[in-house]
Amino acid sequence: MAESKHIYAEMTWPEIGRVAGEDRVAVIPIATLEDHGPHLPIDTDVKLIESICAAACARVPEKTVLLPMVTHGYSPHHADFPGSINIRWNVFVEYLLDITRSLVGHGFRRFILANGHGSNGPLVNMAARLTIVEHPETIACDYFYLLTPRGKAAIESVRESEFPGGMAHACELETSMYLHLDPSLVKMELAEKDIGFPESDYFYYDWFDGPGSMMEYWSTLSRTGTMGDPTLATAEKGKVFFEAAVDELLMVIDEMKTREIRPRVDHHGAGPGV
Repeated sequence: MAESKHIYAEMTWPEIGRVAGEDRVAVIPIATLEDHGPHLPIDTDVKLIESICAAACARVPEKTVLLPMVTHGYSPHHADFPGSINIRWNVFVEYLLDITRSLVGHGFRRFILANGHGSNGPLVNMAARLTIVEHPETIACDYFYLLTPRGKAAIESVRESEFPGGMAHACELETSMYLHLDPSLVKMELAEKDIGFPESDYFYYDWFDGPGSMMEYWSTLSRTGTMGDPTLATAEKGKVFFEAAVDELLMVIDEMKTREIRPRVDHHGAGPGV
């Protein structure tokens, strides 16, 4: 049997028609370009989520179609640091919807919008929701890595940085993962601990943020663009984080592949108790 193709951009149009008919899960990696301290490239969010999605889809090519990376996202609060490219929130949501609209038109019904940038989160979630609203015959979810119980366990198994704050941005976690994926681009000699948000039990930043949500300009919170302690990062930790994220995404793929897509039921006009 020939190896199953799963990379969307490498397929011919007849191949895309065939895999859409197999009811595969379309995985769309999404991130942004922005400052990640003086030690990490601005493509950190892109590099991490694209690598996670590529590794997971390669494990189950018969279940997935891997879409090209959505490189630019929502990041206006990083404008004081050189490098960030921001897409307006409404344009960003519509851009993601145009991707899923196109795929629905080709016959795809199952979507994972895999996000690697925290501030994209509400907008990626909205795009997933609106995909279902516009196309009730589909299912679409958002995904952010290492937030499940297994992801949290992987983090706690090797974490050394303080909580909250040690793992938020260009931190022990992201720096470790980049060291695992491509150490040649990491300048560890420039890594510096920087946890600059005011002390609070309601507003704080970490991989598991506080109960309150507020995003001030990043330059008011960080001197370096970092939020956390990247000096504790190692490639060995990065391998733990990366493999846990891949396993986690594989779980989501399996659930989205097998989840029943139930038809809408219009209850208008139904009497009480019906």
